[in-house]
Amino acid sequence: MRDAVVIGGGPAGSKAAELLARDRDVLVLEEHRESGLPVECAGLVTDDVLALSGVRPDILNRLYGANVFFPGGGTISVRSSWPKANVIDRADLDRRMAWRATDAGAEYRYNDRYIGHTATGNVKVRSTGGETGCSLLIGADGHSSSTAMSLGAGNGPREYVRGFQMDLRKKYDEQDMINIRLGSEVAPGFFSWEIPFGDNVRVGLCTSWPAGPPAVYMKALLKKAGLEDAEVIRKYSGKIPLGGRPKTYGERIMLIGDAAGQVKPVSGGGLFPALKSADALKETAESSFISGDFSEKALSAYEKKWKAAAGREMRNGYRLRNAYLKLRDIDLDRAFSIASRESVRSVLDEINLDRPSSVVSCMRKRDLASLMPILMRALL
Repeated sequence: MRDAVVIGGGPAGSKAAELLARDRDVLVLEEHRESGLPVECAGLVTDDVLALSGVRPDILNRLYGANVFFPGGGTISVRSSWPKANVIDRADLDRRMAWRATDAGAEYRYNDRYIGHTATGNVKVRSTGGETGCSLLIGADGHSSSTAMSLGAGNGPREYVRGFQMDLRKKYDEQDMINIRLGSEVAPGFFSWEIPFGDNVRVGLCTSWPAGPPAVYMKALLKKAGLEDAEVIRKYSGKIPLGGRPKTYGERIMLIGDAAGQVKPVSGGGLFPALKSADALKETAESSFISGDFSEKALSAYEKKWKAAAGREMRNGYRLRNAYLKLRDIDLDRAFSIASRESVRSVLDEINLDRPSSVVSCMRKRDLASLMPILMRALL
């Protein structure tokens, strides 16, 4: 019998496996043929995320700022003196994190899909590879997590957004800036991105679920970006859970990553909150291994710990998202006139992509007061 079985060999699952395998017998079940496939991410990460991952994937480019395009044609450029984010080969990150977990002692079983489990006494995990017994189950099986839903039918996220992106053969002159476009024509309920890396550019967008499939909006985005005739190298698609899940623990089970709803609501990025939560998972699991108590009550300590580490930004970020969802294109253009002020733009220059909601506390009272009528009109 194993000490722990981890469902999912992505970054969240591999980080959990690495930490647990230093002292325990850990098996990782991954339904795909290797970690990192299929790719469902824009591949934009901060230096802090790379430090938390413990690996150094291939870095394709480093970005220092963004050009933000508003529906009415206004543009704001924000730039800092230090790199905001790295464009990485996301599949390479996943593979390297899996290798690191393997070096720590974890075993990976690929092409093995989780089917279900029972937690009477010990855990019996059913998968396409058979049945495996363990003391503790870690659910890291992504946005449509089956392990999360095993905790109850109401354990879904508050909402999903859908994403679609393509890598195109096109070299941008401005290599150190990302283009972000707002508005109902290109990305209702979210935003679009153009990420340059050498001779290529990664173009994508997310939409709120009621807006329909994001691929429908890609034509308008490509036209605005002047990319209609660019050669398509590859396409990606996926969905992102936002707003967290009601529970991230249960009898002999803990969730991490997208499975736990540990995603930044403003950007849709999940690596930072997931990796910040990994130590809380390790500490809680180790306490249970020592005491022999894997009850729901004992494992509830995990949720308190990870929320202390990453929950505040998620809560604040979701408040910002709720406000953003109420804004019409005309409201966004009114916000542009305020955001283009030097006092606001200088704050945006120093925004931390892992803690975007902190920008509000850094703004001057006069600028916040100017934004309030726009937000109030939207909310009313």
